[in-house]
Amino acid sequence: MIIIWALLGIAVLVAVIWSLFVRRHGESDQPESGWVPTDEVFTDPGTDRKMRVWTDPAGDRHYVPDR
Repeated sequence: MIIIWALLGIAVLVAVIWSLFVRRHGESDQPESGWVPTDEVFTDPGTDRKMRVWTDPAGDRHYVPDR
């Protein structure tokens, strides 16, 4: 039983550490060629960064830090 709890604890620890280094869905460091900025800007509650929404020709939304 102790082994199961230890493995569960390790899995949770790995998931937390991984989440610090992996980008969220649709998030990019900089806009790609062809993306168009929108007027939509928001503060990401998880990172407290100001983000701008960009769209690509297919209509997909992307979130880029607004500098």
